[in-house]
Order: sequence, then structure tokens, then C-alpha cells
Amino acid sequence: MDTIFACIDGSTVNNAVCDAARWASARLAKPVTLLHTLEKQAQHGADTLSGNIGLGAQSELLEQMAQLDQERARLAMQYGKALLETAVARFGDDHSEPVNSLLRHGDFVETLVELESQARLMVVGKVGLDHGGQFSAVGSHIETLLRQVHTSVLIANQLFQPPQNFMLAYDGRDTADRSLARIIDGGLLAGLPCHLVMVKSGDSAREEKLQAAEHRLTEAGFEVTSALLEGPIFESLQSYQQAHEVSMLVMGAFAHSKVRQLFLGSNTIRMLENATLPLIVLR
Repeated sequence: MDTIFACIDGSTVNNAVCDAARWASARLAKPVTLLHTLEKQAQHGADTLSGNIGLGAQSELLEQMAQLDQERARLAMQYGKALLETAVARFGDDHSEPVNSLLRHGDFVETLVELESQARLMVVGKVGLDHGGQFSAVGSHIETLLRQVHTSVLIANQLFQPPQNFMLAYDGRDTADRSLARIIDGGLLAGLPCHLVMVKSGDSAREEKLQAAEHRLTEAGFEVTSALLEGPIFESLQSYQQAHEVSMLVMGAFAHSKVRQLFLGSNTIRMLENATLPLIVLR
């Protein structure tokens, strides 16, 4: 776990991904690997041609299509290298940690799963190339990625500014306590003021853990503001974030697959869809 993977795809969030990775690299003193994946293009074949075309014409068309596929692949490779070169340049000469680039063929999520053993953090954009500027959308790759990796993921929005504080959504469960430990031990958020928030659930024992969590963070040197909120989870968290000018959101993902499906299908996705801030999903 010794590098930060930052995923570049040519979308409008490329600069934000680079800036987020640059910030994380400086905070963690870890190198960055800028990753661009070349997805497999749909190939043309004989089954796409009408059976009414003569064999000679069909053979000629297939040859032309193969040449087009080769040219498309060559241009995609050239484009990917140019993207990575531009991304590396954005880090500037004053960045103290190494910045590498990696061009890979294959599926984006599968590539990250394969490289996960080398990852300290993954940085991805909220939307992909096919979403244009629709920042209310969430790239389908994000939900798939969160289901398959065990590394924390920083999701960058349209712009990235170094956060001045962060908000941790805490529910008192074991998974939330593991997220708390990641924050304390990880170093990425060290020194930033923390807004520790819990939405009331009617479980008094769980709500009492909020005070214990605040104590753990304070003992670790964090400046903590804790709050017990009322109302629907998403609306309560969003209102608090706006009222207190929070600049980064932090959430945990549940480990149990069935619960995780529910979690990713509801509150996390809603936060992603509506967030205008960078969001870290801790694993």
C-alpha cells in the first residue's frame, strides 16, 4: 500500500482528480500513479454484415473495418499518452513526491482491483467522460468500484480545493468505529477540524458512543465538533454540511454484502449525487 492511484479519463473532472491526488500525496508523503485505461472497443465482424452482400464485397468491407479498428486503437493509445502527460505536468516541479503514469488496456474497475495491493488510496472523478458536465449524475463505475475494492476512495467533484475541515457521518456501528480508526491512524486528515455527526436512531446505546468517538478523536489531537441530528439521514447530513461550511465529506462503507448493497443504494449514492464537495469513502 505505497502509492496513490489517480484515474484519468479525459472528462471535465480530470483537473480535480489531479489536484486531489496532489493534496493526498503531500499529506501522506506517498507517490502518485496516474492511471488511464483503454477500454476494449466493440469490434466489427461478419455477423454484422448482411448475408445478401457478395463474398468479395464482404471480404473487402471486413478488411476496411479491421483497418479502422487498428487506427482507432492507435489514436486511443496516442490520446491516452497525451492525457497522462498533461496530468503529470499539472503536479508541477514543486511537488515533492514522485509522479508516475500508467496506461493499461482493460476494464477500469478490473484494473484497479488488480492493482489494489499497491494502493494506499484511489482517487476517481464523480462523473466519467460520457457524463459531460452533468454533475448530478454519478458514474456507474463508482458504485461498482466501491463494491469490489477494500481501499479507501477519494471521489473528486468538478473542482478541488484543499479542505479546511471534514465531516464524518458516524452511526456507532463496528464499521463506523473502524472508519474512526482509519482516520486516526491514516494521517490523511490529521490536523483538520472534524465535525462528528450522528443522526438519531432511537438506539440510546449507539448514541452514547458518539461521546466516546469524540473522546477518541480529541485524544488523537483532532479539534472536534460533535452533533446529534434529527430527521432523515441524507437530509440531516446535507443540511448540517451546508450550515457549517464543511469542505470534505467522509463516510464508511459497511462490510456485510447485503447491508452494503442497501447502504450503497441509498444514503451513499444520494450523498454522491448531491455533493458538490470531495467525498472519501473509507474501507
